[in-house]
Amino acid sequence: MAVEPGPGGPMVGFGGKQAWLAVRDGEPEQVRAGLGLHDLGTVPWRTGIDVAYFTDDRVMLTPPLPGAADAVWVLVVGRWLARPGSGVDILGLSATLHTEVQYFATDRSTQRHRWRRVNDGMLLRSFDWLGRDGELLDWRGEPDDAERQAGLPAEVDDEAAVLVGEADVLRIAAAWSLDPTTLDGRTAPGPLLAAAPG
Repeated sequence: MAVEPGPGGPMVGFGGKQAWLAVRDGEPEQVRAGLGLHDLGTVPWRTGIDVAYFTDDRVMLTPPLPGAADAVWVLVVGRWLARPGSGVDILGLSATLHTEVQYFATDRSTQRHRWRRVNDGMLLRSFDWLGRDGELLDWRGEPDDAERQAGLPAEVDDEAAVLVGEADVLRIAAAWSLDPTTLDGRTAPGPLLAAAPG
């Protein structure tokens, strides 16, 4: 097995067919504890992102990364976050850490695309679109400029057209915190922290 350069090797991007959280000004250990996850130690980026894609019972936490709003963001990635009944409580996490927490998920096969934004335990925005069935599953709060630029209407009614794709989820992530596809190949500030649900 080749040794990767740097403390965690080069960063590896993700985003397609995946779910992740962005936690503002967080520390990986704080975020892990706030989610009630067990610490599994650190892993190189390539290994960790592969595990996040190929299992549904592991998540990876990044070191703090610079992003939108002149803030640093800890990203938590793993298919477990998109599983029904996973018990991920971003309202509770946000209230516990007194910070902003965002949730993103995208799935090309069903065309289900979701995002949610919470600050200090208060829901600011929630959007959930199942494109395969043309069904809007959740719409709470008002879309901001980034969402409007992605093509969302100001409000939904019988006349409003909603058409959202994976690229739109990444566009919203970039505006709110960080587009994780842009991490690919950049120097890692450290390894990923692996964790598992109780």
